[in-house]
Amino acid sequence: MKAMLLAAGLALLPLAQAVAAPVELEITHVTRSEEPPIPFSFLEPVPEEEGRQGARLGLADDNASGRFTGQTYALREITLPAEGALADSSELAAALAGPRLVVADLSRADLDALLALPASADDIVINARVTDDDLRREACRTNLFHTALSRAMRADALAQYLVAMGWRQWFLVVGPSGDDRAFAAAVRASAARFGARIAEDKPWTYEVGNRRTDSGVTNAREEIRPLTRVGDYDVLIVADEADDFGEYLPYRTALPRPVAGTHGLVPTGWSRANEQWGATQLQRRFEKQAGRPMTARDYANWLALRALGEAATRAASADVPALRAALLAPDFGVAGFKGAPLSFRRWDRQMRQPVLLTTVRSLVSVAPEDGFLHRVTPLDTLGDDEPESPCKARG
Repeated sequence: MKAMLLAAGLALLPLAQAVAAPVELEITHVTRSEEPPIPFSFLEPVPEEEGRQGARLGLADDNASGRFTGQTYALREITLPAEGALADSSELAAALAGPRLVVADLSRADLDALLALPASADDIVINARVTDDDLRREACRTNLFHTALSRAMRADALAQYLVAMGWRQWFLVVGPSGDDRAFAAAVRASAARFGARIAEDKPWTYEVGNRRTDSGVTNAREEIRPLTRVGDYDVLIVADEADDFGEYLPYRTALPRPVAGTHGLVPTGWSRANEQWGATQLQRRFEKQAGRPMTARDYANWLALRALGEAATRAASADVPALRAALLAPDFGVAGFKGAPLSFRRWDRQMRQPVLLTTVRSLVSVAPEDGFLHRVTPLDTLGDDEPESPCKARG
């Protein structure tokens, strides 16, 4: 049974492609050494080698399918030191000699630095981490693809669910960071797009006490109640990408209302709560390899490797232009264990994919929601559709 599920998850190929010519493909994976984030609670495992573990499982899956097509894949892992400019890495410079396939598990600053390298101009670079919308809009590039969800996709997924539930009046609470403000901007745009209304919009300005002391718990309640003592609304949406305060909001608001956004009901690319469409076997294989659950960041890296493997099989080639054409072909599709084939939009190189709406232990829904129609695919109701895209990297 497990073998059958693996085959179903990895193969979307016509039978004729099973005799593709042998191909040897090396993929470069770039990340930076970072201190693991401090978990909000001791209940949370600290994800070690986040992102990199997803890429390694993607490589294993590529080679598993490659045994049937005469193709082999290798992963060249480059971990930049914690300090120092990306452009100063001699290892990276050597790896990028000639057109390459690069999976970037990098921060926005490092991704910009990578794309600024002259050697990367002819590469295929897959962004598996940065969610910034401008990288899919005015800052898009012909050589930059995305398996990480954009903020617009996450906000649209949440908006569709809330509107489908009849919860159209929103109270938005926004953290102080630039990322928090960027997610809040995406939420506001989604509200306008799907017919919801931001009834209240407030910044978070408090310093919550130590959550592991009695005073921390008390202070959180006493600060949140006056903050949320506003007019009526259906749901509180929190924008706290830094995970500083959002977890305090449920059950402490002045009105008894659900919480969604970066906390509570969360739109995400992947969750341990997903057990549908063969996802359980992917979860188990990842946990066997990494010793922990797969995160959304791991999933985006896994998906980048799988997309390149699928493109190599379809193109029967390791040539970068041929692989780029395969990635953008109308019939391209990757099985992503989310109920629909995943493919890249030609206009902004974003991978179209369902968005999971989850709590910590439950898969609540999957967007796009029923009733949100599109002339091509409902997946294009999440994020920038072609007519509205400001990206100029088309073709």
